[in-house]
Amino acid sequence: MLNQPPKKMTLPPIISRWFSDLDWKPLLLIIPPLSLLLFFSISLTPINPFSTLSPLASRFFNKTTLITLPSTSPTTNLSSTAHPSSPPGNPSDSTQWKDELDRSRMAVCLVGGARRFELTGPSIVKNILQVYPNSDLFLHSNFDNNAFKFTILKTVPRLASVRIIIPQPLPETLPQLRVLTAANSPNGIQGLLQYFNLVEGCLTMIQEYQNLKGFKYDWIVRTRVDGYWNAPLGPENFIPGHYLVPPGSSYGGLNDRLGIGDLNTSAVALSRLSLVPQLDAAGFHQLNSETAFKAQLTTQGVPFDTRRLPFCIVSDRKYDFPPSRFGVPVAALSSPGPLSGAKCRPCKPVCEGTCVGDIMTWLYKDWSWTNWENGTLKLCDAHGDLEAGWEKIFDRDAGKEFASERKRIRGLNTKQCAVDFNEMKKRASMWDTPPVEEICRLGLGEN
Repeated sequence: MLNQPPKKMTLPPIISRWFSDLDWKPLLLIIPPLSLLLFFSISLTPINPFSTLSPLASRFFNKTTLITLPSTSPTTNLSSTAHPSSPPGNPSDSTQWKDELDRSRMAVCLVGGARRFELTGPSIVKNILQVYPNSDLFLHSNFDNNAFKFTILKTVPRLASVRIIIPQPLPETLPQLRVLTAANSPNGIQGLLQYFNLVEGCLTMIQEYQNLKGFKYDWIVRTRVDGYWNAPLGPENFIPGHYLVPPGSSYGGLNDRLGIGDLNTSAVALSRLSLVPQLDAAGFHQLNSETAFKAQLTTQGVPFDTRRLPFCIVSDRKYDFPPSRFGVPVAALSSPGPLSGAKCRPCKPVCEGTCVGDIMTWLYKDWSWTNWENGTLKLCDAHGDLEAGWEKIFDRDAGKEFASERKRIRGLNTKQCAVDFNEMKKRASMWDTPPVEEICRLGLGEN
């Protein structure tokens, strides 16, 4: 029985007679065009694989992408939302996105020394922190004779963490000496390491606060203490899944004077020290801050965008005028911009209109360049110190609100300084500074 062949399958008699009587010639002519029509009908029909999900789940899956990072990355799976191909196209879109940002958790990471914070601080409070009142402020700075100016921050809506450290020389490892260059850095490689330490230290502060509070931030805005903002930070600059930086002032890499990203992209962007060994292993050598920053993002698979932003870096440094091909143009603080982090100071402009075009077209675009078209840039002669009467120039250009705060800081005494700091200390969840009386006394004396 097991070796017998299987029985031949036969159709029922009525079906067999139907097939035998059927004239197949017309069908052979009809079947090919019907098949072709069916193929195009299926291919042109949109298929939504999440059509049966709840509205919330559908929204999540339609927006989420997975970016797989190299195995050397500190974050092996960078899950983030896919960014739109362009910013919100109309005011209603922008308003909806702003509303969504207001419902999200946002950290603002403020780093650097308080050299001219009496000029820049009020603009940061008004144009970033008050624009996004749900944002938590993290301040990471060095202790020096200007640190007392941070009392300006007593008015911020939410103060999460303040860390003012006594700067100490940082060890210079062999990977750091290979990867980084001292060229064009005012304080050599040590200056870069100190800056990187402040940036990554702010990320550590954010992580500590998240662990303390039991949540994670959706967004991190990293900006510098010496940035002067002449307009609000707009919602179009928050692009899920991408890290946003300003154009210009790139010095062969990426402008690192501001960065905006979600938690995952920011974790990579702010890891300025811990990623140096990976850059060394990848063969990168003799990088400045900007080229190291670009290598940091590209080697870790983090996509980035550039977009013009309404801030400049207030600087007392001296620069030749007119600048050479690889020189640094210094913008007048009154320039409408957006200046995207270019160097600036309060001054009477010495170059406007066609004069600006003559200078800027001569500069190397991938170095210390900024947008200048349509009268957005006015230039200072910054070869010397701030000019006499610069305070009045600032007050006129910045307006009464910022001028009033500048004058308040100029007239501050140690007693009021300590009172202001103690108010801040009560509001902050985390506070790590020298004694406030010492901060005030160093900057203001015994008055």
